[in-house]
Amino acid sequence: MQEDRTGEEAGLRADAGTAGEVAGTRGPSEAPRPPESPPETVEAFRERLATVIEGLPKRLRQCAEHVLAHSDRIAVSTVAELAAGAGVPPSALMRFCQIMGFSGYSGMQRLFREAYVPGWPDYATRLGNLKASGSGRPGALAAEFIEAGRLSLESLARNLDESALEAAVSLLSQAGTIHIVGLRRAFPVASYLAYVFEKMAVPAMLHDGVGRLDHRFALRPGDALIAITFAPYSEETIALAQVAHDVGLPVVALTDRQGGPLSRAAKVTVTLTEVDFGAFRSLSATLAMAMTLAVAVGSARG
Repeated sequence: MQEDRTGEEAGLRADAGTAGEVAGTRGPSEAPRPPESPPETVEAFRERLATVIEGLPKRLRQCAEHVLAHSDRIAVSTVAELAAGAGVPPSALMRFCQIMGFSGYSGMQRLFREAYVPGWPDYATRLGNLKASGSGRPGALAAEFIEAGRLSLESLARNLDESALEAAVSLLSQAGTIHIVGLRRAFPVASYLAYVFEKMAVPAMLHDGVGRLDHRFALRPGDALIAITFAPYSEETIALAQVAHDVGLPVVALTDRQGGPLSRAAKVTVTLTEVDFGAFRSLSATLAMAMTLAVAVGSARG
């Protein structure tokens, strides 16, 4: 019995040592102590990381360096995907999150999602706010949405990056097949592009996500991808854009800001914004840009 207990104790010590090694430490007692509370902003996160990174063991430091270099991916990546990118097991990434003050990966991901994805109220709240303000009458709504559309188009005219637009047209006009992805709010725009390209006999494929099929196998050398997404960003759109980028296809992004989640995959980014009313955003400027792209590409292809 004494020998059995001694063996069990030795096994427990070995397991503890293995766990410490996975986390990049020699043992649990040597791991950095987690702070009392997690950082509340991305800037505070980076400041805290700067103070601890030099003292991190090898694997935790790999996590830190990967997170710093690819912070735009945290909001849309699973813990397994981010860990694979850092070249560490998921358990090491979880330990890194704890060192930074989070209970787990979801807490760190929430911080970056809130930073990169502005919060929008749900539809019930939006409708309730309209009723409370007396703006829910059909005539009043029509006037407000017309005004929001006008302001969106004026903003597009003022801020249009013609060099980015020309680069996008050049890439798309040389593509064998133009793949198009835009889900959720962007789906009407993606559908319209596919419709117009078909009418102009431009080879195009709409990735609509039906049945949760992304059809990434259809991406071929010489093709190009148009990816359309706005905050709150579509993870499926970002994922397909990254796949296209990884296999060497040029990606044209239609989105609301430079440096957003599509920036890593996009070769050309065309930005535009929509003015909202009651947190409802029209697609006036986006559809105008889609029409511009489609007609310009069709014209360039002859």
